[in-house]
Amino acid sequence: MGQGLQTELRDDIFRLVHRRLGQQASRCMSLWHYPVLFLTGIIAGLVDSTAGGGGIITVPVLLNFGLPVPLALGTNKLQSSFGSVSAAWHYSRAGVVKFRDCRLGIVMTLIGAALGALTVELIDSQLLGQLIPWLLGGILLYTLIRPRVGEQDHPPRLPWAWFYTAFGLGIGFYDGFFGPGTGAFWAMAFVIVQGQNFVKATGHTKVMNATSNLASLAVFLWHGSVLFSAGIAMGVGQMIGAKIGSGLVVKGGVRFVRPLFLVVVTVTLGRLIYLAVTAP
Repeated sequence: MGQGLQTELRDDIFRLVHRRLGQQASRCMSLWHYPVLFLTGIIAGLVDSTAGGGGIITVPVLLNFGLPVPLALGTNKLQSSFGSVSAAWHYSRAGVVKFRDCRLGIVMTLIGAALGALTVELIDSQLLGQLIPWLLGGILLYTLIRPRVGEQDHPPRLPWAWFYTAFGLGIGFYDGFFGPGTGAFWAMAFVIVQGQNFVKATGHTKVMNATSNLASLAVFLWHGSVLFSAGIAMGVGQMIGAKIGSGLVVKGGVRFVRPLFLVVVTVTLGRLIYLAVTAP
């Protein structure tokens, strides 16, 4: 049997298994689950649109409702895509971000996220699992010892084309492959490297998050790893939460965003450490 035929057969079997898992999970869902998922989406959308980290809330809920891990991750990408696209749109309407200025970043992030999602099965994620807590710890420490960072705009350190090419491919790949802390990495890249204040950085981060979410979602959809009923229920809540959260950021400014950013980074760091310590 040729290599191409083997690969095609493997992919067909993979998609069939995931569709069966999705059908089984859908039958296990009760009516009362959907209001809970909707409310979870509102809370996660509010948190994610302000400081990132909504996945810390949504993924455990999906897993606790009995979804297998691949199906939970794919469904999470569907619902988070609702929130990130909605938040990006609201930030654009408020004048925080202009989509035409982000075109190269969108393209590079799309490529990076697609490559990351496609290589999930080829690369050992344990190395990233050990490295990311250190990087998040560095971000947390830097933000604490530099209390004025992100308060005002400063001249960019890199040409925007270079910045979007390097960080779009790099962070996009990471988000498609692994994911936790992506919002924090984007926000600090915009603040430290390109001199944006926290409000602008948050708006631009949501555009890049939306891009990588959609790219990863396409891969999960291809494999049949999405439970639409749960994802849409959470997604509607995400849109409501994103509207509320983006409005709070625009009105509250840097003084509102910075403390939330620190909280989210701390919680994400704590969760990754907990998972590393309790892993078998």
